[in-house]
Amino acid sequence: MSRRGCRKSAGAPAQPRRYRYVRSFSNRIILLLSSIMVAASLLTILLYWLLYPILPSEMYAPILAVALSLALCLLAGCLLSVILSKKIYRPFEQLIRATEKIAQGDFKVRLAETADPGSDLGALQRSFNHMASELDSTEIFRNDFINNFSHEFKTPIVSIRGFARLLQEGNLTAEQHDKYVNIIAAESDRLANMATNILLLSKLENQKIVTDRTRFYLDEQLRHAILTLEKQWSSRNIELDIDLDEVMYEFNEDMLLQVWLNLFGNAFKFTPDGGTVFCTLRQEKNEAVVRIRDTGCGMSDAVITRIFEKFYQGDTSHSSAGNGIGLTIVRRILVLCGGTIQVESSPGQGSTFTVRLPMTA
Repeated sequence: MSRRGCRKSAGAPAQPRRYRYVRSFSNRIILLLSSIMVAASLLTILLYWLLYPILPSEMYAPILAVALSLALCLLAGCLLSVILSKKIYRPFEQLIRATEKIAQGDFKVRLAETADPGSDLGALQRSFNHMASELDSTEIFRNDFINNFSHEFKTPIVSIRGFARLLQEGNLTAEQHDKYVNIIAAESDRLANMATNILLLSKLENQKIVTDRTRFYLDEQLRHAILTLEKQWSSRNIELDIDLDEVMYEFNEDMLLQVWLNLFGNAFKFTPDGGTVFCTLRQEKNEAVVRIRDTGCGMSDAVITRIFEKFYQGDTSHSSAGNGIGLTIVRRILVLCGGTIQVESSPGQGSTFTVRLPMTA
């Protein structure tokens, strides 16, 4: 098949020529108004022709003047309707074209908000731009999700394959052999943790009702989470400043423990050796408030707005261990228990995560 034939077949089917002039709504309105005015002009001429034989001669000139005036008025009205209809319906034509671009996947399109903001048309233009902006953000998130997931999944596999081949080749010292085996084991654990977190997140996203609720001491659960992660903070001489009130809480204990493990895990990971991690627990009115603060590198506002997205990591070099799912799990669990989480941070000043849990959960 020739290239010309390929281009012709790939294009949209051509519209019949007789329908091209009515393909937009405004053109149809113009056509309707013009038809009415032309019909009125013809009717005026027809009446004058029918009445001409029976009218007195002195009436010819006045009636002819009226007929010509009416014809001129109709012609002027037709031209005015064409001009006004194009002006009135131009924003709607722009909306139609922009909607077609959205349907084709172009989420960058925006409407010029030319109408009065308080009018229906102004609200329509503003709502369309907001919708396009949200779709654009969703598309960016989808692309980032795919890219980050591919990177996080591929990196440990490549590492495992590379070190496994080195082991197959042999000629390694005992120290090199142990080092490579440890790397393979660590990367395997990383893949296993990623799979576990993805399955957990998938389960939480589809879960609407929380079962297995029990009453437990929230302060004891926080201490348990810290002890579970002892290897992370003790090996790096990280100091702990813990001030916990005794608070009884009711929820799924295992599910809520995941919140503290992820938040403490991040605090220990980003706190430098010899740094300090702070944790407080207070009961304020009808809420249990937990604040976890680290003395790490902190985050910019741009990073804060995205840290709860799947697979997003503020550390673009991926030099820190993790897969960007933990905070997504944290937010979903807090949604299920009716809680909230807030982040305060700035570069070089550390980060503070504040979790508020309703006591009526």
